[in-house]
Amino acid sequence: MSEMSKYIGIWMFSVLISSFSQVLLKIAANKKYDSRIKEYLNPIVITAYGIFFLSTLLTMYALKYVPLTMSPVIESASYIFVPVFGVLMLKEKISRRRLLGMGIMLAGMLVFAL
Repeated sequence: MSEMSKYIGIWMFSVLISSFSQVLLKIAANKKYDSRIKEYLNPIVITAYGIFFLSTLLTMYALKYVPLTMSPVIESASYIFVPVFGVLMLKEKISRRRLLGMGIMLAGMLVFAL
């Protein structure tokens, strides 16, 4: 495994946890709270923003070693991760159209990688 592959993996992990964090925020948004302050200061929201912060740190670290030209490809992985987490955590359904779009994105990522 090349040195750059390691940092691409770190960046992909960053995108993965960022996508997980987005789903956590959606879970928090779907709940009812007694007050406005509890909407924003609850364990789910605080955890989600903590994960976003960690994701940002990991991305900045990876960007020291990975060319910025790879950014659109790596960051677009979130368009695949978020629906998958939505299915797993929120029991959402993925339409055929979305599956087709995800397939096209995966194909594009593979073409770029080659």
